[in-house]
Amino acid sequence: MKMSADLEKKFQAQVTMEFEASLTYRQLAIEAEEQDLPGIAAWLRHQADEEIVHANKFIDHLADRDNHAAIGDIPAPGVKRGLSVLEIFEAALAHEQKVSESIRELYREADAEGDYDSRPLLNWFVDEQIEEEATVSEIIGRVKLVGDDGSGILRLDAELSQRPEEGTEADD
Repeated sequence: MKMSADLEKKFQAQVTMEFEASLTYRQLAIEAEEQDLPGIAAWLRHQADEEIVHANKFIDHLADRDNHAAIGDIPAPGVKRGLSVLEIFEAALAHEQKVSESIRELYREADAEGDYDSRPLLNWFVDEQIEEEATVSEIIGRVKLVGDDGSGILRLDAELSQRPEEGTEADD
């Protein structure tokens, strides 16, 4: 069932937000690279790729319902230079929280229109965002635990480098 034009626009805005999230993670990865932390940078790049997967899920949902997927204007990431490791992950968490709220709002809008066909996708995203925020929060907790201890940061860097690579296509 085709969604309304208004809901289609809201889904298109979410596609744009997912690409914005990808660029934010890419910029955060650059900041980690500047500090010679290749493991943290790799983790952030993988996260950027995952955000593209998320955008593709929304794009596929729109296309499958005979709606038009479109990418809107994407602002440059508002990431300052010289962030500490803690600030990098706090910025990541803030962005995840922004995405989570956007998805909850999209869920409310879909429900208000009686668009039950979007529920499976949106349920998946609600669960995914809980996981995303929990993961970044855990990393923040560990960064706070080690503080400015170089060996602790290097250990975290090595650990985060072990994240398996994934593609950018949506797996259903």
